[in-house]
Amino acid sequence: MAFYNAERAPGTKLALAIGVAFLLTVPLFSIWLLVYDRQNQSREATASITEGWGSEQTIHGPLLVIPYGARLTETVLENGRTVTRSNEIRRELTLAPEVADLGTDVRPEVRKRSIYEAVVYGAKISGKARFALPADLATTGVDASQLDLSRAELRFGLSDPRGLGANPRVTANGQALRLQPGGGSSGGSGFFAAFDASSLTATPVPVDFTFDFRGNGSLSLVPDAGDTAWKVHSSWPSPSFTGAFLPGTRQVGGKGFEATYRIGNLALGRSLVSSSDPASPNTATTNAPAADRPQLQQAQISLIQPVDPYSQVNRATKYGFLFIGFTFLALLMFDVIGGVRVSSVEYLLMGAALVLFFVLLLAFAEVIGFTPAYVVASAAIAGLNTAYASAVLASWRRAGFIGSLLGGLYAILYVLLSLEAYSLLIGSLLLFGALAGVMYATRRIDWGGVREEVAATA
Repeated sequence: MAFYNAERAPGTKLALAIGVAFLLTVPLFSIWLLVYDRQNQSREATASITEGWGSEQTIHGPLLVIPYGARLTETVLENGRTVTRSNEIRRELTLAPEVADLGTDVRPEVRKRSIYEAVVYGAKISGKARFALPADLATTGVDASQLDLSRAELRFGLSDPRGLGANPRVTANGQALRLQPGGGSSGGSGFFAAFDASSLTATPVPVDFTFDFRGNGSLSLVPDAGDTAWKVHSSWPSPSFTGAFLPGTRQVGGKGFEATYRIGNLALGRSLVSSSDPASPNTATTNAPAADRPQLQQAQISLIQPVDPYSQVNRATKYGFLFIGFTFLALLMFDVIGGVRVSSVEYLLMGAALVLFFVLLLAFAEVIGFTPAYVVASAAIAGLNTAYASAVLASWRRAGFIGSLLGGLYAILYVLLSLEAYSLLIGSLLLFGALAGVMYATRRIDWGGVREEVAATA
């Protein structure tokens, strides 16, 4: 009588392969944590590189702020009697330009420290704006006769004034203005100029300005004018246009990009005139710097790196089970169909090599870039597993099949990473094809060994 050996049953072999695969989830998850940790280190290194240069910049303005007098009347109850009091108070009228035409030239630079790098830039902005008192100013609750035009201020907002260059130039009515730091007499970040805007009651006031500033990562504009035109030119080849407004026209190529924005006041959803009066329906916190007003809509341009190695490695790691599953499946077929016995330790060693691929990919990608790192890491692991499989399967021909399988998987993974939009479709079709092939190849296998046991006892 022959006894059935459960260890040799195909179902048992499958269970062992699945058990080893689940055991490998521990180092695979550790690699995800490693990628996350290295990405945080990269961000800290980037912040260190750009420290003192200037952060992500948001520009705002110019805005014309005019102080005015108003009478505040309040009724209070004193000693059982109703008393009405009137007090003279000072408020500010903030006037956005009717039109603003700005041009910005962005000069990017990649700075490195050790294996880390950051994109910084120097920018020069030149622009023209025109201010005029609206004919319906009275509807805002402001009396034009109370405006103190002789103490008006032109305010320019810059979110990180550390990046402001030397000698900004601002002229109003053709007269050069003396600039002062800060967002104005009421505070804020940027710079401002006090000037006599008495001519505003008769004719519009033209303003011309030019200033340089530095930043890193991205550049944003908060539009305020009735008609804002913003033209941006740079030699950076891979910009990202985000924010509440996108450019009307843009040209992006290997030599850089050029983008043109055209934003009307109706798209902003707020009036050109606002008052510091809390009761006014046109109240807006336009006196605060742009960085303190996240509710205001912005047009943003980011100078991104074409390939982020950490996000690429992170995505690749998510396909780790695909590599382990297909490789173990091939070994299992040789074991079950080909009659070559593969132990659980051999499954474990080859699976460990597959997990090591992602560590090598991360390590090399930080130094030589993602694509060269992918080629080096995949060739090393495919070669290692092929050589080991030749000993395990006792045949270079069978090992060649394992090597070809791994080479195909690495090629498919690279395609999946490159074609992000179709990665799910390609991956699902690949799994479908693999499952269909396995079902066909194993359609006559007695996974539980029941038929062999019955035959042996008969």
